[in-house]
Amino acid sequence: MKTNVGNIDRGIRIFLGVGICVLFYANRLSGSSAYVLMVIAGILIITGLVGWCPLYALLGIKKTS
Repeated sequence: MKTNVGNIDRGIRIFLGVGICVLFYANRLSGSSAYVLMVIAGILIITGLVGWCPLYALLGIKKTS
């Protein structure tokens, strides 16, 4: 699978995803919005690690250098 997410974008996605997870486990997030944010965090971490974003592919965006 070809990557469509650049290195800086990947780092930002992983950083934000881990940050959301830390807030969740530190009980700074609560309610149903916390679970929605955890799903988003999971997506950010996975797309950051893999380097491929399905939304970017759908829209034809390629941020690799």
